[in-house]
Amino acid sequence: MTPRPASVPPIKSQAWGRWDRETALVAQLAACVSFISFAFYFQHSDLLLYGDAVAHINIARRVFDSRTPGLLQLGTVWLPLPHLLILPFLISDAAWQSGIGGSIPSMIAYALATAGIFRLVRTGLTVDSQPDAAARIAAWLSAIVYAANPNLIYLQATAMTESLYLALFIWSLVYFSDFVRSMANGRLARPEGQKATVKAETASPSLVKCGLCLAAACLTRYDGWLLGAAMGVAALAVALKAAAADRRLRHSLIKFVLLTAAAPALWLAYNAIVYRNPLEFANGQYSARAIEQKSTAATHPGSQDLAVAFSYFLKSAELNMAGGSLQKLWVAVLLLGMAALLIFNRRLWPLLLLGIPIPFYMLSIAYGGVPLYLPSWWPFSFYNVRYGLQLLPFLSVMAAVIIGLLLRLAPNKSSKIAVAAAVGILIVASYASAWRTQPVSFREAWVNSRSRIAFETELASNLNKLPHDASLLMYLGDHVGALQRAGIPLRRTINEGNHRPWKAPIDSEGLWERALANPSQYVDYVIAMQGDPVDSGVQKRNLSSVLVLRTSGQSPATIYWTHRAVR
Repeated sequence: MTPRPASVPPIKSQAWGRWDRETALVAQLAACVSFISFAFYFQHSDLLLYGDAVAHINIARRVFDSRTPGLLQLGTVWLPLPHLLILPFLISDAAWQSGIGGSIPSMIAYALATAGIFRLVRTGLTVDSQPDAAARIAAWLSAIVYAANPNLIYLQATAMTESLYLALFIWSLVYFSDFVRSMANGRLARPEGQKATVKAETASPSLVKCGLCLAAACLTRYDGWLLGAAMGVAALAVALKAAAADRRLRHSLIKFVLLTAAAPALWLAYNAIVYRNPLEFANGQYSARAIEQKSTAATHPGSQDLAVAFSYFLKSAELNMAGGSLQKLWVAVLLLGMAALLIFNRRLWPLLLLGIPIPFYMLSIAYGGVPLYLPSWWPFSFYNVRYGLQLLPFLSVMAAVIIGLLLRLAPNKSSKIAVAAAVGILIVASYASAWRTQPVSFREAWVNSRSRIAFETELASNLNKLPHDASLLMYLGDHVGALQRAGIPLRRTINEGNHRPWKAPIDSEGLWERALANPSQYVDYVIAMQGDPVDSGVQKRNLSSVLVLRTSGQSPATIYWTHRAVR
């Protein structure tokens, strides 16, 4: 048999290719960082700063805590997997009120993602049957770049979906890279003149695992849909190039395609059946496009302009990596890493799929009605700045590609130490600048939450003064956090989640509509925020105003008594 070239590692069955002690150690250290940071943010009451985090927790909670419980409470705009994962942890009222229940899956995902980055880099940079010092050092530094990012450290302590999606994104690449490597090894290991074969026992399981991760990613964030399409095309191209005829591999390819396509198809079918519109999540009344049309008079930066959309997204990635002049240095790292990969190590081409967030967010900002506001660029505000974290895996891995190349080019041990030290200084300086000014994703949450939290705290205080068994009519789309803070079970309310969405445009027999038409028959009190569906739709003729609540930056709220009973 012709020996394998040294540049392509053989197919491995050793434990180090999966969960060896070193990878487990990385995950354990990341778990320690996760727990310590969670404890810090919990102590400072920062778990629920993001309105989206509050919404995620309460969407999951209302699956079982509702007048009409069930999976239809998952709604349409946000994909269901994050809510299903946090649901078991919200059965406890304390975990629900504090937000702890929403943090647990994010923290687990953070540790797994860090281990995935380490595994991806170490395996990819290995040029022999076992990883050498250069591969290990590059893998450790890459994991540190990922896990030590201040913005990710905050987000993984909350119920936001970024941590979970990044874990699925990274592990999809881990298994896809294993598949590509197995295919390449099968071609290069054949005897001269014999048809190429592939060791399906290695390639096939990797491809199926990749498909499972992609399916989960597609049910977590819409980013995963473009990722799944790109990986599907790439997997088919690799298999065709290998001219592989192995039956097991063909079956695995079919499973991979079906798994990747099943999640989007399932969500489209769910929307079509329940909402009579397969694209309800994209163009319905609660979609990003509809919200933008209601909330902004002018178009956001990058609307209908891909170049501007690209610049805003790239700038958001810079802001999530460092402050000041160090931001541009990370862009240089990204470009140099891509160049080094394409020139010196083309077998690592699957790593370029980590750049999929760039076209996805360009298209979303330009044509999807998704605004992104930056504090340093017009309109000098904070909105969706955290989206830049989607490039963190790409930046981490491209830095590792450069490190691995420099370590192998270094002539002696002292030069290798200098390379590692230079990278360490860059990481420390970048993240120290981010901590010094507070992580931009944390600032986004804090700035946008101040008036909302003040309003919800005041409203919760007044709701707690009502009889403990009083029933409420309230729109939960904006300020469900008031009920969460007050500890009022959602089943004590009639809300928009009690509407039967397949009855369009109106459901005269629905609980929500009946309560709006005759509140005194169904609830004790009505909470109406100026301009919300309750304020505009409830029959107020026999209602008595009990309290009008006004706080800065929020629409006033009125609490009405329905005269349902003398209290």
